Amino acid sequence: MSKPMIRKGEGFPLFNFLDRKAGDFVNIDFNSEIKGKKVILFGLPGAFTPTCSSKQLPGYESLFNKFNELGIDHIYCTSVNDPFVMNSWFDNQNIQNVRSLPDGNGDLANSLGMSVSKRNLNFGIRSWRYALIVDGASGKVVQVFAEPQKRDMADDDSYVASTPEAVLKWLQANPQN
Repeated sequence: MSKPMIRKGEGFPLFNFLDRKAGDFVNIDFNSEIKGKKVILFGLPGAFTPTCSSKQLPGYESLFNKFNELGIDHIYCTSVNDPFVMNSWFDNQNIQNVRSLPDGNGDLANSLGMSVSKRNLNFGIRSWRYALIVDGASGKVVQVFAEPQKRDMADDDSYVASTPEAVLKWLQANPQN
């Protein structure tokens, strides 16, 4: 049985990840990186996949300034992909504002209760599609925007709750957050 999905008000789990910078692997302490900041973290099934590449990643990129005006310091995109794939995808998409957070082993997806099996699509273990607002000062999750009916072996790929437009609308309606 998989871990329950993280909920509003819960502490964000400790997470370290490897990324590639200037040709070398570097270990990044995510919790230290976001300390004192308000961030959006969105998870998706895979780099270079249709909805992720045509809507979700470019949508967060194009709305970055609007999020920033509402108090968001950084936006991170995570997927159960290795740093080589994530960085290549970001380069391919010409992403300048959203930060890559590779989760090659699925550790973050698991700790957030967002990992799912997509073996039916030959993807193995992947991340469910979601977005979180995290307050790095308190270390708590401010809001969760998970696609409905999280399940293994899903044939469809819902994209409603975690869209950048849905998150932006919530922030505009809840400025105190």
